[in-house]
Amino acid sequence: MRYWLMKTEPDECSIDDALAAPRRITPWSGVRNYQARNFMRDQMRPGDGVLFYHSSCAEPGVAGIAEVAGPAYPDATQFDRKSDYYDPKSRRENPRWFNVDVRALKKTRLLPLQELKAHKPLAGMLTLRPGNRLSITPVTEAEWRAIMKVVL
Repeated sequence: MRYWLMKTEPDECSIDDALAAPRRITPWSGVRNYQARNFMRDQMRPGDGVLFYHSSCAEPGVAGIAEVAGPAYPDATQFDRKSDYYDPKSRRENPRWFNVDVRALKKTRLLPLQELKAHKPLAGMLTLRPGNRLSITPVTEAEWRAIMKVVL
């Protein structure tokens, strides 16, 4: 089992939106970074733990817990000309972008970015490194446990 931090803008898909979705499942679509895509396509597996992180908002931070609900599959938004995530260079026979479905499990108290930075066990956390802008980052088991102690 692996663990991930997945960022979303709450005005696009908040933890409340994910919890209200049918079967609490939300497709994590629209990712247009190759490294983040590779994490979903090549490393994520059903059952992996997810820290549901609100970003680009007044108070960014971990807002809930989720899990990867299924294997990666081609992101349909890359083929939709009306989508903000349309990619004219992507072909159905050789898709460029993939996504996974995420099942929301629980809303937690918000664990703000500043509080994450203050926890010594999280000092090496990839998402906290200066300059990191990835929307999906791996989380170690020790980091996962440290965060669970704080939010649960």
